[in-house]
Amino acid sequence: MAPTLHEKVTELAREFEVPGVAVGVWSAGQESYAYAGVTSVDNPLPVDGGTLFQFGSTGKTYTSSALLRLVERGDVDLDAPVRRYLPDFKLRDDEVARTVTVLQLLNHTAGWEGDMMDHTGDGDDALAKYVALMEKLVQVNQPGEVVSYNNASLSVAGLIIERITGTTYEKAIRDLLLAPLGLDATYFFPNDVMTRRFVVGHRKDDQTGKITVSRPWALPRGNSPAGGMSATARDQIGWARFHLGGGVAPDGTRLLSAEMVARMQQPTVSMPGSALGDHVGISWLLREADGVKIVAHGGTTIGQHSEFVMAPERDFAVISMTNCGPNGPRFNDEVVRWALEHYAGIVERDPEPVSLPDEALAAYVGRYETIAVTCDITSGDGRLTVTIKVKPEMAEVLREAGEDPDEPQPPIPLALLASDGDKYIVPEGDAKGMKGYFVRGDDGTVTGVHMGGRLATRVAA
Repeated sequence: MAPTLHEKVTELAREFEVPGVAVGVWSAGQESYAYAGVTSVDNPLPVDGGTLFQFGSTGKTYTSSALLRLVERGDVDLDAPVRRYLPDFKLRDDEVARTVTVLQLLNHTAGWEGDMMDHTGDGDDALAKYVALMEKLVQVNQPGEVVSYNNASLSVAGLIIERITGTTYEKAIRDLLLAPLGLDATYFFPNDVMTRRFVVGHRKDDQTGKITVSRPWALPRGNSPAGGMSATARDQIGWARFHLGGGVAPDGTRLLSAEMVARMQQPTVSMPGSALGDHVGISWLLREADGVKIVAHGGTTIGQHSEFVMAPERDFAVISMTNCGPNGPRFNDEVVRWALEHYAGIVERDPEPVSLPDEALAAYVGRYETIAVTCDITSGDGRLTVTIKVKPEMAEVLREAGEDPDEPQPPIPLALLASDGDKYIVPEGDAKGMKGYFVRGDDGTVTGVHMGGRLATRVAA
């Protein structure tokens, strides 16, 4: 007999040693939920249906949906330059600041360094201050050229929402989405969250196995449009039902046209083999599993990890939220795969890697960089290995946020795929199943690697 959702969630939470989890499923017109564990190892309370988890970057789909409500009102044009709505928008490359479009903010093709984590305070001007600091960011690619995950661009989109609505981003999201959808257990501010039962993030030490609380609890307010919300599993399923249901609220009010909801789930740009998926819609990350289109967007904050997956043609959704890394993402992945097969009959299989001699791998060996990290790739035993190190500037930001960037990170194996040229998969470890690909220049040499959804540029062989 197949296990129930509760049995499977309890089993996997124990296997992966995740302190607390919340899982929701929408299938065949029914909602199902399962909870396990505790909110905190320091002050343990049982996780239940009212427990709030941070769901991180799934919040990008809220930012995009709110902006699209303004598009359908005629207040915003997706193809218009950002400066139509933010005349004071500045970047290091003024031509990019002048021409980058609203859509390019939403599909990760703006081209500038995307992981700026500067804290700009907790006031109502935090978002405007954050966007003003973006003038220092390096332009890695021209807009529209390359997909590279970009948190900063969503903050620009959030500031457009503020300027159009004349209120704060958080209030605009509540007015445009949360209130009409009845999502009254979705919050932005710690002062609201602290009155409810909520989880804290944790980290499991790879060497000792000890699990400790991660601090601080919240991301800076300037990052809110990229992923600064908390919710119950039920509210997350409510968000899935809105997008599966073609943009209609529970009371029948239409918030987005069915055509616009469908457009969000269609490719606007492709990156086959990426950790993000094979395409980006309007914020949604798209891939295919077992011949079925998957529409998804997970999230990571400080010790909290979530996954949000829909199969629209099966009217199916699964959400999984955890409060520990790096084991939380593995729990989420296993729950999602099990739920896809158990409820929707969709079997998601990893591609087969191959073992290659060092001379065949030599083309990929070298140092690669993003704004935040260096990635040193070496070869041996038929596959590649990447060692990731946080750059000093980002390390300082992480220290100020209470993280430990100096903690040694184990090397990650990268195995190339049999028939897909420059694509790879992580065959084992905490990142098992993560996909990516190498990028080549016009002369055929490797110039970058797409890792964790970000494009890292090759700086040395």
